[in-house]
Amino acid sequence: MLKLATRGSTLARWQADEVARLLRRADPHLEVELVVVETTGDRRQDLPVWELGGQGVFVKEVQVAVLDGRADVAVHSAKDLPSLTGPGLTLAAIPGRADPRDALVGSTLDGLEPGAVIATGSVRRRAQLAWLRPDLTFVELRGNIATRLDRVPPGGAVVVAAAALDRLGLKSRASEVLDVSAVLPQVGQGAIGVECRAEDHVAVGSLALIDDAHAHACVDAERSFLARLGGACDLPVGALARIDDNHVSIEACSHLRTAGWCCGRAALDRWRTPRRSQGSWPRSCWRPAGRT
Repeated sequence: MLKLATRGSTLARWQADEVARLLRRADPHLEVELVVVETTGDRRQDLPVWELGGQGVFVKEVQVAVLDGRADVAVHSAKDLPSLTGPGLTLAAIPGRADPRDALVGSTLDGLEPGAVIATGSVRRRAQLAWLRPDLTFVELRGNIATRLDRVPPGGAVVVAAAALDRLGLKSRASEVLDVSAVLPQVGQGAIGVECRAEDHVAVGSLALIDDAHAHACVDAERSFLARLGGACDLPVGALARIDDNHVSIEACSHLRTAGWCCGRAALDRWRTPRRSQGSWPRSCWRPAGRT
């Protein structure tokens, strides 16, 4: 029996059910049970995520459920994970990756009139979209996918993860899926992150059966790149890793912050390093593409 801890939202439960399905397919005799946990991010819908402490507000209580033995495995949206795995845990599986891009619901980017309202709780999304369209107006938006889709501003749009729409059967609601050349996704976006206790060899072994080594290497690289920058939800950083010729390449961008808001876009960097085995990537391994 493996107990899977998860948040209670429809999307979170879909992800946990998908992990359970993969585990049962890998081992038909394995029994799997969900343990639903409420997180700080779920309880405090009245505040922006960055005011709650940034990364970790949707995962801490789920991780605690594993550490204290109420569950064996924690299932997360990988984009919600802090850039460094906490003590006692290991990121044991990334079972594939869906579309990592962001999507607009309500209007395409070019279809928005000057001054139109974009609703999003992500400083990364605000920063990149404001760089592309400084004429737009941005408002805070929190809640699950259904709540956000119900709050599309008149003449405006909301921004959500394309993978979330796809997983919930709402792909047709997307007015535009934003190309990564315009808006780079959050680190880990589109991936499901599955943690367990580092010393739980049974859980580690079971999760190894559903791990996608390619997706895991890319998410590991993106998280290590974010850790190198010291980033969390208060640093608007987009990054996307790809593997080619046994090298990992990352496209990443960051935005400067003054007076509490993002005021400009730094240059897009492309970083490249030889592919490594699962785990953390030393800060020294990254170098801009083209340098020796």
